[in-house]
Amino acid sequence: MTRFRLTIEYDGRPFMGWQRQAHGPSVQGAIEAAAVRVTGEAVALHAAGRTDSGVHAEAMTAHCDIARPITAFRLMEALNALLRPDPVAILACEEVADDWHARFSCIRRRYVYRIANRRAPLALAAGRAWQVAAPLDAAAMHDAAQALVGRHDFTTFRSAHCQADSPLRTLERLDVVRHGAEIAVHAEARSFLHHQVRSMVGCLMLVGRGKWTAADLAAARDARNRDALGLNAPPDGLYFVGADYPA
Repeated sequence: MTRFRLTIEYDGRPFMGWQRQAHGPSVQGAIEAAAVRVTGEAVALHAAGRTDSGVHAEAMTAHCDIARPITAFRLMEALNALLRPDPVAILACEEVADDWHARFSCIRRRYVYRIANRRAPLALAAGRAWQVAAPLDAAAMHDAAQALVGRHDFTTFRSAHCQADSPLRTLERLDVVRHGAEIAVHAEARSFLHHQVRSMVGCLMLVGRGKWTAADLAAARDARNRDALGLNAPPDGLYFVGADYPA
């Protein structure tokens, strides 16, 4: 039995999310179905994170165990051939130790949320960014975001359906950077709550529009109540951009 680490890129729009489910297509289900055709085995894929419907990934990390003798390169090539035309690509594949785990060995998860801050319709980025036509003050958003960095109770910023045992999380980074008409929100932590990034971004957008102040954002944090949330951003602009592991 060989354990393979996969790095996966996907457009989340056609899927109900990463996780395999009975009522619609999933990224996990698409890759597992392709793996069965390659190996003739029931292959289970384990990922560093779970993305919701419409959320994308530039480099999701996952692993699977395969008994059939096959090289990492041939596995990658075969999966990519069989995944067409789904918007899913295996960017890299390598053998790893039997005790390495895509989820439990992960020490940091990184996301970026992209906001298209312009009035013109999105011809190329439709479904891949959140369009906000009103001007946004990215510097004010960044300054306010620092109130969320560190260890906090993020009850306000998690979905009512979140299944995590605790709302406490340590946010290592929350930076807001403007690149022309695009505003990117970079978030890093060991783990995130369900909808945490989207909820933080939604409230930061209110700061950027001048509807909230930094004090309002801090007050929402301290309320520890989902009713205090200003806005939950749509999935379109959210990307899983990487998972970090011990050297």
